[in-house]
Amino acid sequence: MLEKLISRRLLELLEEDVLPEDITSKAVKGVKCRAYVVAKEEGLLAGNKFLVPFLEDMRLKVIEAKPDGNYFKKGDKLLIFEGDGEDVLMVERTLLNLLSRLSGIATATSLMVKLARTVNSNVVVAGTRKTTPGLRLFEKYAIEVGGGDPHRYNLSDMVLIKDNHITLLGGIRNAVESVRKYVSFSKKIEVEVTSLKEAVEAYEAKADIILLDNMTPDEVGEVVSHLKGKILIEASGRITPDNVVEYAKTGVDIISSGYITHSVKAIDMSLDVEKLD
Repeated sequence: MLEKLISRRLLELLEEDVLPEDITSKAVKGVKCRAYVVAKEEGLLAGNKFLVPFLEDMRLKVIEAKPDGNYFKKGDKLLIFEGDGEDVLMVERTLLNLLSRLSGIATATSLMVKLARTVNSNVVVAGTRKTTPGLRLFEKYAIEVGGGDPHRYNLSDMVLIKDNHITLLGGIRNAVESVRKYVSFSKKIEVEVTSLKEAVEAYEAKADIILLDNMTPDEVGEVVSHLKGKILIEASGRITPDNVVEYAKTGVDIISSGYITHSVKAIDMSLDVEKLD
């Protein structure tokens, strides 16, 4: 069932590009060809898990596919498939858009994880909900391929009490108590804070996790020195490969970063074809 839902989502992406028809590629209908997805730069692959069955659903024969989670170099062939020229060229842009973007996310996540764990071997690097509309399932998967944690897939995964909730509910303690009245015991409660004082208040309100929002590494370190081991501590807000080591050094448990989905560069790839007899 899950495979069918994923295939349907990919078909929706293809429909955006193809409908009502590919007026150019009608000219190559009936011409059998082999297609090669070629890396134009190095990176970490993510996306073939979804694209191989999708291509097969589109009546294209997959000859070879590099497994996700493998690093590749410039010039490597990441995916080889055959089929009718019209069908091959029809899927070209949808395939490249997704594979290059997911590989970019996996590559950036892997870099963040490696940098952070040079100074904090147990830190978790996680994503956020700052994903591309319609692509969250795929982008969260790419984070996992890169060695990161997807964090929340949607608003029902866990409780995250943010500044606007706190404003509307009259403070951190009131917010935690209000949410606890109707949320299942199975859901973790996380509270977003911006100071040591608020972090202590969230801990005393019996939150499960505190999220230190847009705090400096020094401020994060102060919270960690007071609360490490008593509650899970997550740092978030403008964390990138340039400063992730400074945040990891604090001893924080989790580092979440919107950068790995909203600001990464897609890996450059191309699709080349050869005519078959």
